[in-house]
Amino acid sequence: MLKSPILTVEHLRVAFKQGQPVVDDISFAVYPGETFALVGESGSGKSITALSVLRLLPDTAHISAAAITVQGEDLLALAELQLCKIRGRRVAYIFQDPMSALNPVMTIGQQIAEAISLHFALSAQALAQRVLELLQQVEIPNPQQRLKDFPHQLSGGQRQRVMIAMALAGQPDLLIADEPTTSLDVTIQAQILALLKQIQQQTGMALWLISHDLALVSSIADRVAVMQQGKIVETGWAEHFFRQPQHPYTQKLLAALPSISHVKTPSEAVNTPLLQVKDFCCYYPIRKGLFQRVVDHVKAVDGVSFELAAGKTLALVGESGCGKTTLGKSLLNLLPHNSGEVFMDGIALHELSGEALRQQRAAMQMVFQDPFAAMNPRMLIGDIIAEGITALYPEVSATERASRVRHLLQQVGLPEEAALRYPHEFSGGQRQRICIARALAVKPRLIVCDEPTSALDVSVQAQIISLLKTLQREQGVSYLFITHDLAVVAEIADAVAVMYKGKIIEQGDAKQVLTQPQQAYTQKLLAAVPVLRVG
Repeated sequence: MLKSPILTVEHLRVAFKQGQPVVDDISFAVYPGETFALVGESGSGKSITALSVLRLLPDTAHISAAAITVQGEDLLALAELQLCKIRGRRVAYIFQDPMSALNPVMTIGQQIAEAISLHFALSAQALAQRVLELLQQVEIPNPQQRLKDFPHQLSGGQRQRVMIAMALAGQPDLLIADEPTTSLDVTIQAQILALLKQIQQQTGMALWLISHDLALVSSIADRVAVMQQGKIVETGWAEHFFRQPQHPYTQKLLAALPSISHVKTPSEAVNTPLLQVKDFCCYYPIRKGLFQRVVDHVKAVDGVSFELAAGKTLALVGESGCGKTTLGKSLLNLLPHNSGEVFMDGIALHELSGEALRQQRAAMQMVFQDPFAAMNPRMLIGDIIAEGITALYPEVSATERASRVRHLLQQVGLPEEAALRYPHEFSGGQRQRICIARALAVKPRLIVCDEPTSALDVSVQAQIISLLKTLQREQGVSYLFITHDLAVVAEIADAVAVMYKGKIIEQGDAKQVLTQPQQAYTQKLLAAVPVLRVG
């Protein structure tokens, strides 16, 4: 039998500027020592729910509820000063994007110390010792040396660990973790989850996990609630929930999950190589001293060789920092490279420059990882898509360009009127579709896709993968698909190349690499992939 809840939410409604409710009459409770997962697609109201509980929403939000209580204390009745004593102390929050949540001009040591000082009166020596203990608890390597580092000097996984350390500083009874592993590599994701469970076991705190990753949730949650369009449509114990989901929306989310078991069987046909890369290297100098002399080099890409067949997909996989994105951009001459050869349909791209290189741009395009950052926020969608046509095919008339834009929007599943809107008016999945339309506008033979699905919901992710496969089937386009998500690789790739510290350590057809990996590093990546656990 469950104990008295730490958090009780009854009939919560949230609306902005007297509009439709974004959270619509939901009720739930979180109990001591349990992991409660709130899942659903982006825009379903998950984060708004958590922020409204702690009254962290802007003044434009109207919050109403029969009750929001923490261990019996009504949060809606408290003044802001009283709430500050609860936030961080009894209920702590790990925000979705640690880089934007951390102060860029304060060291991580200062930020953790500030979180402690808000709730505990400690001497300077005791405070410094507590900061060090927290960094050790979240397993930051060389914690004494990292105290004076700023957020930008840490990796994504390390920044997430610092956020966890700050949340733990108040020794909370309830920890709210809002998408704590989004965009992290599978190995780091596994480490963060193991860390949260370990801390939970040590302290007995409750964990409220907000996520759209059902495979991840199945490995950690005790109870699950599913949100759709501001409502909770299904709740249950995790073991029953994943075995027999009742609501059609839940069934749809589970059906959209990518799985390594979906890996393609290799084709018997031998396709002509479209892209050939030989001994490709990108080195960056390390400078030190008063005169900034070069003392060494960072070997971001170190002697890489591979081939990509026409009309096929090669997945380039590995952890952040292994050189995947640098390689993809350098192949298209968006970044400089030191040495190596790149042939596109037999043409030596590494020997081209100026106008000769510009003429080849139409054959090679890129879909960037962050679609919002990749588009000019002041340009209309129609102009963004048409920009490549204007630059590479100036002879095409305005009427033809407009017709081509309408056709491209239709191809990627967007209405024609989207051409007259701006990037901020679209969801993440829609913006990614726009970037794909822009890449297709000049009819390329090769598209480099850099983590195009990393931060998308499973259903939107499935739509993007389906779209890419359809376009490949209809137009014969080839993809160099850069990702750290091996389940997505299984859904789309014909061949896989595994990158580690600037080198390709294993490559072959997708089925062979994903089911019979030869290298220990590949085996480690596969072992860390979240798998839907039923029962």
